[in-house]
Amino acid sequence: MRILFVAGGTGGHINPAIAVASEIKRLYPDCDILFVGTKDRMETKIVPAAGFPIKTVEMNGFSRKLTFGGIKNNVKTACLALKASNEAKRIIKDFSPDAVVGFGGYVTGPVLRAAVKMKIPTCIHEQNAFPGVANKALARMVNRVMLTSLEAAKYMKCKSAPVITGLPVRRQILQSDKAFARAALGVKPNEMLVLSMGGSLGAREINNAVIGMLSELYKEKDIKFIHAAGQYGGFVWDELKKRGIPYGKNTNIDLREYINDMDICLPACDLVISRAGASSISEISALGKPSILIPSPNVAENHQLHNANTLASNGGAILIEEKDLTPEILADTVKRLKNHPEELNEISKKASEKAKINALSEICKIVISLAEYK
Repeated sequence: MRILFVAGGTGGHINPAIAVASEIKRLYPDCDILFVGTKDRMETKIVPAAGFPIKTVEMNGFSRKLTFGGIKNNVKTACLALKASNEAKRIIKDFSPDAVVGFGGYVTGPVLRAAVKMKIPTCIHEQNAFPGVANKALARMVNRVMLTSLEAAKYMKCKSAPVITGLPVRRQILQSDKAFARAALGVKPNEMLVLSMGGSLGAREINNAVIGMLSELYKEKDIKFIHAAGQYGGFVWDELKKRGIPYGKNTNIDLREYINDMDICLPACDLVISRAGASSISEISALGKPSILIPSPNVAENHQLHNANTLASNGGAILIEEKDLTPEILADTVKRLKNHPEELNEISKKASEKAKINALSEICKIVISLAEYK
């Protein structure tokens, strides 16, 4: 059995794809798996780190702005799309997959369309309640459409009835042990561990708020912090150094570009500060982690705010919109939760109620059935 996975651009697309690929490999060790991603994007690092080979195509997104720059970008993108289509056909022909699975990102368009034309069974998974442009277009032609939220179906015209699967969470996270994870990170039982991140690329407003929060809380002896500044968050290191805030070995601040060991950091933490991407929401609820969610306002249909509300509306998270975010508010919220463990426990309980932990097995069944059908 040979399966081609297509995902790119952000961890929200890549991580669920890796979760499914890893589970299929566990169930079928002889299965050959190949990823296709976008050239020079984060998948070229994350996918090989997860143990899978990857091929890349050069692809870009279309601009919705009718400016000279936008039109120029769209002309270039149209040329890239034609080239990407040819590259996709070559990759598919060489690998000869039994099924092709798309998890979102610009790269899914040309690869999935090529697979459809080549009569290979195809399916896509949409993580958000408001589907992306690529998946909306592909839903009309692929064999199966899998959704995290039923609400997404309102915005898609599907070739066949969509299946509500939820969003896959890696088995390593689902089966994690908090005590083991905390020991691996050197976190003592009486210490509070705060895990903060603004997405794989980094979010300037979150990074700035975290810098301010650390300025106020870094002297607290019973709080430890792990912060992922993202690909474009290099200024965080410089700003902490400028403020005289120690970080790194033998301090209570672990500063990183990206969380490569989420199966350790997430189980170990007592509080998550995060964007509200669908993948993050699923992992947080699966482990029942209390969280402060700061949705990105710069996404289509404001879908992260909707994602955040799926937890916050029943008390399963604290929602702070970016327009209301300040370092003082973030620091005060963390201090309040530290001093009121009963509130943390209640948030954890409510978050767990929203978990859909069988999504991984459901998606794997659909992918395997398509591959075996061929």
